[in-house]
Parts: sequence; structure tokens; C-alpha cells
Amino acid sequence: MERIKAVLFDLDNTLMDRDWTFSQFARQLVSERLSVGSPEEMEKLVAYMIESDADGYRPKEGFFREMIENLSWTAKPDLTELKAYYDKNYMTHARVMNHAVEALEACRGLGLKLGVITNGFSHLQHGKIDLLNLRAHFDAIVVSGDIGIKKPDERIYRIALEKLGTAPEETIIVGDHPRNDIWGASRVGIRGVWLLRKHAWSDDLAGGEPWRTINELNELAPLLENWCRTAE
Repeated sequence: MERIKAVLFDLDNTLMDRDWTFSQFARQLVSERLSVGSPEEMEKLVAYMIESDADGYRPKEGFFREMIENLSWTAKPDLTELKAYYDKNYMTHARVMNHAVEALEACRGLGLKLGVITNGFSHLQHGKIDLLNLRAHFDAIVVSGDIGIKKPDERIYRIALEKLGTAPEETIIVGDHPRNDIWGASRVGIRGVWLLRKHAWSDDLAGGEPWRTINELNELAPLLENWCRTAE
């Protein structure tokens, strides 16, 4: 097997701790804009919002409309107002995933090229990368909103490979989403390291299973060390 020369990283819930970011935003919204009688009620509302948000994979307009209709507002917002509140406040809670910077620096220390491959609107995803001070780590950044192609479309991984200048068999991808990060990349020959979060593996992804599985990003560089130096 070819020596590993590059690592592609997903962004949300891989390099950025989206679970934390959204839960803290939800707490802010509940405390500032909703009528809440107790801490227990607040936690129930936050849990409801987290479930309804579907880890960010649900279209925002539908999520916002559901929140407007179902939550106990002190003053009920319209769609434009709630979207503006989200845009203003959501990223103020952003933080990098545990061990993310450590993992990026360790991979760079192994002589690896690094890239990001992420689905989302251009301004949002680039904004996250810059707010978290991650841009300088990468040789290539591929955002679906820039090119009109989303994971798991095979073309987006090929674009990332072209930007990195590596072959599929020389590249791995690290991400939390089974279909978008692991299975999709496997279809072009990129090995996947699955960062375990809240997504379960689906039976319909047979044939695209992860090459390796990790629980935290500080497990990545030790896993890759021998594969960067010799072919096996």
C-alpha cells in the first residue's frame, strides 16, 4: 500500500466542535428570548433544539420555522429576525475540537500535506476557518459552496486531491459523518479515519467502511506515523 502523503479533514464536528457551539447558542437563545420557568425546562428546550437541528444537516429555514411555531417566545420573532439572531450569535460560541490544533501540528510534523473539505455556504465555512485561526495550517481548502458540489459527490474529493497534488491511495480523510466523510471518499480510493461522534454507521454504506476508527484527534498522528514513512 502507498505511503500516506496527505490528510483531508472535515470541518464541522471534526475540527470545529459543533456540538458545543450549537448547544451554547441554544442556551443563549432560551435565556434571552424564551419564557422559561426552571433550569430543568431550559435543558428540555435545549435538548429539543439540538434534536430538531439534526446536527446541522437540516435546512435552516425549516428549523427556524419550527422553532418560531413551537417555542414559548417572550416576543415571537419572524423568520428574518430569527435568522439574523442566529447569524449574529451562533459563531460567538465556536471553539476548536479537542486536540484539533495538536493533531494538525503533529501531522505537519510528519511531513504531510493538509486540507479541509467541507459542505456549507462559502461565507459561513470560510468564516469558521478564519474565526478559529485554522487557515494557515492548510495546503488546500475545498468548500462546497465555492464549487457547487457537495460531499458525498465523488467530484468534490477529486478536486481536493488535485489541489493537494496527491493520489487517492496516498491520501486519507478524517471526519465524523459516515456517508459524507468516509463512504463518499472511499469511492474514489481515499482511506477514511472515522472520528466517532453521534452518527451511526448505516448498512447501506457497505463497501466504504473506515480504514481506521478513532475517538479523539490526538489518536491520529500516532496512528499515521509508520504509514508516512514506509509502504506496507
